[in-house]
Amino acid sequence: QLQLVESGGGLVQAGGSLRLSCAASGRTFSSLSMAWYRQAPGTEREFVARINSGNSTYYSNSVKGRFTISRDNAKNTAYLQMNSLKPEDTAIYYCKASDGSFWGQGTQVTVSS
Repeated sequence: QLQLVESGGGLVQAGGSLRLSCAASGRTFSSLSMAWYRQAPGTEREFVARINSGNSTYYSNSVKGRFTISRDNAKNTAYLQMNSLKPEDTAIYYCKASDGSFWGQGTQVTVSS
């Protein structure tokens, strides 16, 4: 299992951008799918985006066209570029690996009107 550490969150105005990072331990990173999830207050954790080992990507309809997931296997890091942010994107963002690694602590994203 990988250890995952999310970073890059912060406070941004609507229409702005943020880039989140997920740093992973271990040597199996390149063979795994990586995904981003988010959890807003009073809601369950929901899927945001996924990138597999062949760099195919998948997005939820709510973020498609605004967010881009990517990975750098040499750095054992996955990224989530978030553009055109909306207040409804406010949540704690978590990354997850397909090997069943435990969730990290997440990183807070707050989008103001």
